[in-house]
Amino acid sequence: MLPANSTRLITFDHLSMQKSRLNFWQIWNMSFGFLGIQFGWGLQMANMSAIYSYLGANADSLAILWLAAPVTGVIIQPLVGQSSDRIWTRLGRRRPFILGGAMLASLALILMPNCPSVWMAAGLLWVLDGTINASMQPFRALVADNLPEEQNAQGFAVQSLFIGLGGTIGSALPWMMTNWFGVTSEGAGHGHVPASVRLSFYIGAAAFMGAVLWTVFTTREYPPSDSELAAIRARKFDWTLGLGTILALVYHLPRRMWELGLVQSFVRFAKLAYHLPHRLPRRMWELGLVQFFTWIGMFAMWVYFSPAVAKNIFHAAPGSVEMEAAGSWSGFCFAAYNVVCFFFSFVLLWGTKHTGPKLMHVLCLAVGALGLASVPLASDKYHLLISMTAIGIAWASILSMPYAMLAPSLPKEKVGVMMGLFNLFIVLPQITASSLLGFILKHFLHSEPANALVIGGASMGLAALLTFLVVTFKQTGGEPLARSPAGAH
Repeated sequence: MLPANSTRLITFDHLSMQKSRLNFWQIWNMSFGFLGIQFGWGLQMANMSAIYSYLGANADSLAILWLAAPVTGVIIQPLVGQSSDRIWTRLGRRRPFILGGAMLASLALILMPNCPSVWMAAGLLWVLDGTINASMQPFRALVADNLPEEQNAQGFAVQSLFIGLGGTIGSALPWMMTNWFGVTSEGAGHGHVPASVRLSFYIGAAAFMGAVLWTVFTTREYPPSDSELAAIRARKFDWTLGLGTILALVYHLPRRMWELGLVQSFVRFAKLAYHLPHRLPRRMWELGLVQFFTWIGMFAMWVYFSPAVAKNIFHAAPGSVEMEAAGSWSGFCFAAYNVVCFFFSFVLLWGTKHTGPKLMHVLCLAVGALGLASVPLASDKYHLLISMTAIGIAWASILSMPYAMLAPSLPKEKVGVMMGLFNLFIVLPQITASSLLGFILKHFLHSEPANALVIGGASMGLAALLTFLVVTFKQTGGEPLARSPAGAH
């Protein structure tokens, strides 16, 4: 039963599995928490490289210091997704995890700008990223839970709208603190984080909690029947989900490459899916390839955009006033692409009705690839805003269209855990990039951060081409799963 003060009467026929259509404001309330979550992400993405630099890290080590983001995602999201599939409380299925993650993430945001050393900041990034992931993952499942298939694209596009708005304000906060509110940088320099950044993180923590509380208390969820809940709880909880799949890849891939040779390995790699311990829909693997190359591009931008701006545009030395100006402008540029994301989300709401999510995603990724590759061509700081516009178009699609394509293929009883496992195709490329980009930058790209952005652009362009391989079909209730062979481990 739903609480008596429910703001919306939810009807759910467990036999027909028909979901009621939601109006715009119901979808708005359900997605509003993403505004706060993106405050946290925006502050992290725009400022962590600068914080590391303030604390003494060099450019070659930045990628490995960012390793926390993908690793915590691959551990946390599948476990949170699996857990939220198996429970039902007075707050529902997803909302307890959304609220708990928000509380811990807000605390981490308050502590982050006060870290006295690089390694303490790196350790706290593990906590911050893990708790943001714990709060964010159930939001994806909440849309798939509450919306009928024909509204999936709209639901995820509204999430993109809030992600764009939250990321805009979060990324620009340090710049706003300095240029609008006159916050001075007294005490900033090598080993110290500027006051503008510290205040921004405090504001972000409050915004995170406030937005999540709005969604938690204005949104209701479909309750499972007693038999459904009993069946879900009876399934064995798998603590190796996510991390176990990565370990399986680490074990299988080198062995198969040795046996088959490099040429045949690429052809046979997709078949390894059938030998992994988890069964995934075909469309998830197709979209997984798209996600892999997409997120290499985004990760390259998050890590190396700020150092590239500092070196190529501001010619800043570590700890200098120019470095603070470069950091503020980088945050402003991150805000710019989130502004574009916000407004382009309205285009997605309209455009996908005519193009479908697949073609829309191809076009947006191609534009984003050009934007990333054009960053090294900028001759002054204002030219960067052209690149950011292109990246913002891609970002709006990245945050919505893959999920709109994936949701119809998921079995209804495993939406949470499948959304968590889909996160593997976001974190694997980031783990790959964090492990290799620093080495490549140092030994092959002359330690020029801008060159890493060209690699990111090429990777996103490949993702656009791979999107054409995604099979287009509509199938409510879930796509048949690929079965693992007997004895596969």
